[in-house]
Amino acid sequence: MNIGFIGTGVMGASMVRNLLKKNHSVTVYNRTPEKALALVKDGAVFAGTVQEAVKDAEVVFTIVGYPKDVEEVYTQIFKYASPGTIAVDMTTSKPSLAAELHEKGKAFGISVMDAPVTGGDTGAREGTLTIMAAGDKESYDTVLPLLEAMGTKIFFMGNAGNGQHTKMANQIALAGTLVSDMESMVYAARVGMDPVVIQSVLKGGFSGSVQMSNTVPRVLNGDYEPGFYIKHFIKDMRIALEESKKKDYIPVVLTAVCKMYEELADKGLENLGTQAIIKYYEKQ
Repeated sequence: MNIGFIGTGVMGASMVRNLLKKNHSVTVYNRTPEKALALVKDGAVFAGTVQEAVKDAEVVFTIVGYPKDVEEVYTQIFKYASPGTIAVDMTTSKPSLAAELHEKGKAFGISVMDAPVTGGDTGAREGTLTIMAAGDKESYDTVLPLLEAMGTKIFFMGNAGNGQHTKMANQIALAGTLVSDMESMVYAARVGMDPVVIQSVLKGGFSGSVQMSNTVPRVLNGDYEPGFYIKHFIKDMRIALEESKKKDYIPVVLTAVCKMYEELADKGLENLGTQAIIKYYEKQ
């Protein structure tokens, strides 16, 4: 299948490689060209513009930074993609925007789906992402084999926007789990225990989690490289808070965690990985 792929950062590059492994033709575009050019050696075709990336594509995937980036990219997709194209936005973005783009796409004969992912850089690299897709069921059935090249847990969530709502629920749960896991390591260190030993015990019990098994070890090794940027997590949490407010609901834990990460961003740490939340405790 001919695929256009827009956004080849930490997540997108690995997702492209997994599509290439399934012998799909993938044309890649990134506004930082070097990130797209790096995939040519793996078999991708480089595009210098969005127009080049989508003009012959049957399916277009997008995974960019912020809702404003999604809007800008889809303005061009609607302009240059052919009628009959399926466009799948895998960015974590606003549910309302996903529903809006789905409706706008109809005027151009383009079926727009939202399909955000979770699983981080490891899941993207290993092809084990969880993917939460929403939109037209017929389009979902068409792209399902492509989604299966990138993930192992694929869910159809119904109407456009529901993929994003599902991701918001995920991010709310993630915020609490990530911070509580880090607090357990801080506690261990403060009482004189070895956090490495404590982590090995906790990951096998009821307190075990993906974060405890995969993210905490990065902290223990002094690795703050981004599998998932702090700046993008703040974006996600703000969207979740905005959506919650619409329903007269205030997520207490999420509100607190968002403020913690915003403090780190104010200190210039927004380009570190989310595991750098441990640095919040250095001031205490």
